[in-house]
Amino acid sequence: MAKASFNDIINSDKPVLIDFYADWCGPCKAMAPILQDLKTDIGDTGTIVKIDVDKNQQIAGAFNVRSIPAFMVFQNGEVKWQGVGMRTKQQLKEAMELVGA
Repeated sequence: MAKASFNDIINSDKPVLIDFYADWCGPCKAMAPILQDLKTDIGDTGTIVKIDVDKNQQIAGAFNVRSIPAFMVFQNGEVKWQGVGMRTKQQLKEAMELVGA
């Protein structure tokens, strides 16, 4: 199966949470179990995608990602919510629910 492009992913009808991170970022690593829990909670109602800013500088630049971890919720190609820094599972869940997860 062909790998979906970033645009294909964010153009979903379902909310898509993008986690902009880097392997060297301590707070980013701390978010991993929170995102796992969130994925369990939301199931198929939304998607969570991790984007490594070091490997995807063009995407990070296009969305003005200057600090990490950074989060954006997309639906139908539009940014519906964004936040920078550590977030709780509840904060991220509420952001996705705003969009309809």
